[in-house]
Amino acid sequence: MYTIAALYHFTRFDDPGALRAPLLALCEREGITGILLLADEGVNGTIAGSRAGIDAVLAHLRGLPGCEGLEHKESTSQTQPFGRLKVRLKREIVTMGQPDVDPLAKVGHYIEPADWNDLIASPDVAVIDTRNDYEVAIGTFQGAVDPQTDSFRDFPAWWEENKHRFHNKRVAMFCTGGIRCEKSTNYLLGQGVDEVYHLKGGILKYLEEVPEAESMWRGECFVFDGRVSVGHGLSVGAHELCHACRRPILPQDTARPEFEQGVACHHCAHETSAEAKDRFRERQKQIALAAARGERHMQNVPGD
Repeated sequence: MYTIAALYHFTRFDDPGALRAPLLALCEREGITGILLLADEGVNGTIAGSRAGIDAVLAHLRGLPGCEGLEHKESTSQTQPFGRLKVRLKREIVTMGQPDVDPLAKVGHYIEPADWNDLIASPDVAVIDTRNDYEVAIGTFQGAVDPQTDSFRDFPAWWEENKHRFHNKRVAMFCTGGIRCEKSTNYLLGQGVDEVYHLKGGILKYLEEVPEAESMWRGECFVFDGRVSVGHGLSVGAHELCHACRRPILPQDTARPEFEQGVACHHCAHETSAEAKDRFRERQKQIALAAARGERHMQNVPGD
């Protein structure tokens, strides 16, 4: 059984580069896989490993400057959800591309999962899903607005084009684990929106804590690891991953004429060239050879 920890924390790191080597060494020593991002604004990531290994890494992270209050969300998996470990330095721990956005200065009102239903059922509240379009496609909250963005960088432009729709509305936003909402709520406050709220702990905390019978969530939640999607109680969902475009698909989608394992699915069959598909087929051959040797091919692991 693997313990999976999803985490983020905004703080000021004077020299994030100096933090990378000790963190990487600890993760390698404890057999941790997954990804951790370090930037001037803090740390973000999802990692997997043994109970003891995860505890060791969390203790190390909470010992970093300003990180004593770091919170995390846990789930488990019977199989290894990541193929390898990455500890990277980035400009932002979640990329919005807005240099004036500062979650440490001010964010929206946190709403506990138990109180979320009442908030989003209010007629004067507009609910906005801040995730990417392929994530929203497999599950979202009842009545939520889908910005249909390809990446989080697109959110400010979408808001500028659509803000008239939310005049005199309170705005409630949500994302997978909460990190995108830290920035999006700060952004909206800076744009003059008076009342902004966000789901504390994100969708994952809601699915963990709110009974399915009371839930306003519809579908499954995309996660960036080998589980691909989760449902209520954080049980592993039905979705698989197209290893060509990295979008989630259902098992029945593999019977569609556009599907070719590792080469194309109905989402991307018309998006890639014949040359790209030939490269993907060669990759699939290497994956099959690795499988025959009892090995796991790195390019076939979600989240890499």
